[in-house]
This record gives sequence, C-alpha cells and structure tokens, in this order.
Amino acid sequence: MSELPRGWTEKPFSQVARYATGRTPARAKAAYWKDGANRTPWVAISDMEDYGSITTTKESVSEAAFQDVFRGRVVPAGTLLMSFKLTIGRVATLGIPACHNEAIISIYPRDGVDQRYLGYFLSQVDYADHQDRQVKGNTLNQAKIDRIPVLLPPSHEQRSIADVLDQCRTGINTERAAEDTTNELKRAAMSRLFTCGLRGEAQKETEIGLVPESWEVVPLGSLGKIGNGSTPKRTVPAYWTGGKFPWLTSAKVYDREIEQADQFVTETALDECHLPRVKPGAVLMAITGQGKTLGHCAVLNIEATISQHVAYVQTDTGQAEPGFVRGYLETQYDYLRQVASGGGSTKGALTCAFLKDLPVPLPSLDEQCEIVAILDALDRKIALHRRKRTVLEELFQSLLHKLMTGEIRVADLDLSVLPVAPAQTLEATA
Repeated sequence: MSELPRGWTEKPFSQVARYATGRTPARAKAAYWKDGANRTPWVAISDMEDYGSITTTKESVSEAAFQDVFRGRVVPAGTLLMSFKLTIGRVATLGIPACHNEAIISIYPRDGVDQRYLGYFLSQVDYADHQDRQVKGNTLNQAKIDRIPVLLPPSHEQRSIADVLDQCRTGINTERAAEDTTNELKRAAMSRLFTCGLRGEAQKETEIGLVPESWEVVPLGSLGKIGNGSTPKRTVPAYWTGGKFPWLTSAKVYDREIEQADQFVTETALDECHLPRVKPGAVLMAITGQGKTLGHCAVLNIEATISQHVAYVQTDTGQAEPGFVRGYLETQYDYLRQVASGGGSTKGALTCAFLKDLPVPLPSLDEQCEIVAILDALDRKIALHRRKRTVLEELFQSLLHKLMTGEIRVADLDLSVLPVAPAQTLEATA
C-alpha cells in the first residue's frame, strides 16, 4: 500500500510486542515425558486451531522437564501464540497455562496494541519474503521476526477491527457447531431408522441385528447388478481427447448426489475398454483407497461410467430406493473398512463378490421412501450450514486483508448479517 490511512503507523514487530520461543525436552530422556503427577500441557503446532483457544494438548511434560527445561516458568492462559516454522503464521490463544515447543512463539503486545488485532494481523502476513528455506521446511529466524512490518491503526480502531473479525469467527464457529450437531442427529436417526423403522413394529433378530418384523434381509446383489469399471490408458488419445461421456473416480462419491463429472471419455473408450454404462439411480461405492475414501457411497443422477476403484449397484427402482440403500451402506462404513483391511494390506479393498453377498435390510418401498425423506431433510440442513459457513469464511478472508490494510474501514461496513456477540477468540483471558 503506497500511503497509510491517517492516524496509522507502521512499526517492526520488535517494537509492537515482546515474544519468547519454546523448547522441546529431549525425547531420549524418558523422565521428561513419563506419566505422573504435576504434568504441564505442552503445545505443538498440531494443537493450534486457527484463531482458536487451546484447551487441550496431545502431549504434556513431566515435573522434571518443567523445572529443568522450562525453569519452572509457564506461559499464562490468555497468551497469544504464533507458529513460525513449517506452518508459518498460524495463531491461537492459550486457554490454559502451558509450555510450547520451539516452532511457536508466545507474544506479549506492548502498550497501545490490541492482542486480538495483532493476532489477526500476523495471520494474514505474506511470509514468503521473510522465510528461510530449511532442510525440514520453511522457518523464520529471530531477525526476520523482529523486522515483520506491522500496520497499527489507533487503539480504538484496532479494537473495532478485531470486533468485526471476531463476529465473523463467531458466525463461522456457530455454523460449524450446527453442522456437527446435525451430523450427530443424523447418525442417531439412522441408527434408529434402520433398526426400528417407522411403523412401531415389534423387532426380530437377524444376521445384521434387530429389524422390524415385516422387513426382509436380502443380499445386496439381489437388488440389482453389481460391477465396477476401469481406467482407459491415458497414453491413448482416442480414449480421452474430445470425450463427452462422464467418467467418475472414487473422489466423486463425496458428492453423495452425483450430478456432473470432472472427466470424460470417448465412445471408443467405452467400446474398446468395455466400460459399463451406469444408469441414473445406481448407488456407487469407493471400494479401494487410503484415507477416508473407501466405503463412501453416492447416488448417481446422470448416466456415467466409472474407474476400477468404484463399484456400482444398479438398483431395481421397483424394489429398492437408491437413497435407502446408500443410507444403510453409510451405517456400515466402519465395518466395510474393517473388511477391506482384513488382508493386512495397507491399501484396503472390497470386491464386487463381497458386495453381492452383503446383507441389507429391505422394508416396503413406501417405508423406504419415508426414511429417505427424513434423511434428505437432515442432509439439506447439513448442506445449509455448510454453505453458510463457506460464505462466512470467504467474507472473513476478504475482510481480514482489507481491514488490515485500511482498504476498507469499519465505519463503512454493514454488519447486520453477522452475529451480534463477538467471539473474542484472540483476546487475553488472564
């Protein structure tokens, strides 16, 4: 920015705050890490959630480490922390007294500097020009930390800027909490719906546990054709160039309702590679993969083909509602992953043969549709909270930069869409 707003100053970080780095007690010295009384929480970067309050840590150090390494000095609750190695610029506030490692600095603002404002400012600095390249990643040395230029409005404007950003964080956290709560509600609803149904019937014991007496338990393969696809050779242009037929990978199952594709193959690929033409209404499942992908399911709403990492169940819509099948398979996620890893492979896999024999409950089509309607309503609520959170996160990122540079001023903002109560996530509490 060529010119600062009136009343603003620019100062190096060393004149804005005092700071101290942490330490990591020697891992080779078991006495520093052993369990026992009087342990002190020890913060690593992984314990820091952006703009959050740190109330728990994965590790803690012994009384011996606290005295020998940290000289009996704890960082007070309410202190602002920032990472300056590897993940540079992540800020959070201590919610408990603790110690921290050498990749983190504890920050103590000088008079006239609002801690919340300073935390937000440091989080949006572009550190690319300040970093040293180290063998294990990027880092800032002390001299470069000292020279970080900090823009400082008058104290009252610092507080106003922090209040606005806190309001954004409140909205984001509120929507995240509502999404999490609705997900928990959905899990509880699914557990009950797939064991008790909606008709108040007595239950019977089956190979998959209790289900209503009128329900059947049938092999998944009895509900329609099951198969998987393949990946045409990338080195054959005739399979890909100009292709218009949707081709789906296991990543698409995260969509849950698949309306479009990111990749396409040609008719030549469909014919020569014997790819299945999967019709709308099929249930897709990721059957290989690491991470969390394997076991996720989606309903296909377009005609498409699939890779070898995806299986399909082309359901008979007169017998099974696709959303019901997907919903039940979602309740089996952990079981399916256990089966996939049963062979000891680090890269799990399910087979179509296994899926064909997988037992699933089957109520009447009417009851299936009613259950799907309930789950769809919960899905819409989850999606609404996710969309609102995304909008607020985009707003926060835009405001974060523009308020910190004076490009826009708090007085010019319409804050009616934001929650009234500030989050004050970066404010000292001690």
